[in-house]
Amino acid sequence: MQGNLSIERMCQLACVSRAGFYRSLQAREPGEEDMEVRSMIQKIVAEHKRRYGYRRVSAELRRRGMPVNHKRVARMMNEDNLLAVQPKSFVVTTDSDPELEVCLNLAGRMKLTGVNQLWIADITYIRLHREFVFLAVILDAFSRKVVGWELDRTLTARLATAALEKAIADRLPPLGVVHHSDRGIQYACGDYVGVLRKHGMIPSMSRPANPYDNASCESFMKTLKREEVYAGEYRDLDHLRENIAAFIASYNRVRLHSALGYRPPEEFEQTTCSPASPVGATMSFFRHREIYQSDIGSNAKGKPAETGSPDHRLDESPTGYSSAGCSPAEPASASPDRDHCGAEENLE
Repeated sequence: MQGNLSIERMCQLACVSRAGFYRSLQAREPGEEDMEVRSMIQKIVAEHKRRYGYRRVSAELRRRGMPVNHKRVARMMNEDNLLAVQPKSFVVTTDSDPELEVCLNLAGRMKLTGVNQLWIADITYIRLHREFVFLAVILDAFSRKVVGWELDRTLTARLATAALEKAIADRLPPLGVVHHSDRGIQYACGDYVGVLRKHGMIPSMSRPANPYDNASCESFMKTLKREEVYAGEYRDLDHLRENIAAFIASYNRVRLHSALGYRPPEEFEQTTCSPASPVGATMSFFRHREIYQSDIGSNAKGKPAETGSPDHRLDESPTGYSSAGCSPAEPASASPDRDHCGAEENLE
């Protein structure tokens, strides 16, 4: 009978305090409410196979009409030994070839407005009883949804290409989608870049030791291993593939994502994307005042001093990058102003 009214609003209408309302509940049914909350927590944890921590359990309780403080949820989960499985240490797996072409990092300059504007790719390894297998994943950066993945025994370009082709077949992206990855051989080789250009996609790569623009994909890999791989045992590659497929389906449709306001990726896409929303992402470019912030005010004519140091991230340096043949014609709204067209010349 509560309808759309919150507990706070109903207390205001009834001229009673929230603390008094909760005390009256506990006085009428001592211990029953606590057992009901504990039972619901155990049910949520069992449904998600101990993948949820106390924050996501608290969010799920609120979605089911039980607003419970997260500290209380953490205490109950600790008492019942229901805390989530803890992660293991991180291992670096990227293998790059300095002779292959490296593309400009576009992900850090993009402000996303919808889906199919920026895809993020990464590869990780999974250890079975007698072998190592490798998983390639592609995420939509706007909704964090897994749009393509592939599992295989070999760490070759075929693995990454298969994941990309599955993502393209499932999403049917428009021309101009930016594909961001690290500098691994699998993403820089001619076969992979050829598939990108065939479908009108723009490659983008991070500098070494700068994984910030690829963080959402790294976060998914961590979640996958902590909540699925480390918590289960697999007979062989086929058994692992079945479980990963089930986990990704649950991740896209059911699992609450903290970066999306505790909503699943598919629900986030349905509620935020509409035909009237913008279809293109905005792009930012270097400007004098952004690069030489320390020199503003020191030069009366507005020209940067020769001793000024650029105030931008290390992975955005144009040195060593090539974007020839990768970028389509830029819209007028994404073009730099005429007053700032000489910014890259001053960087030299």
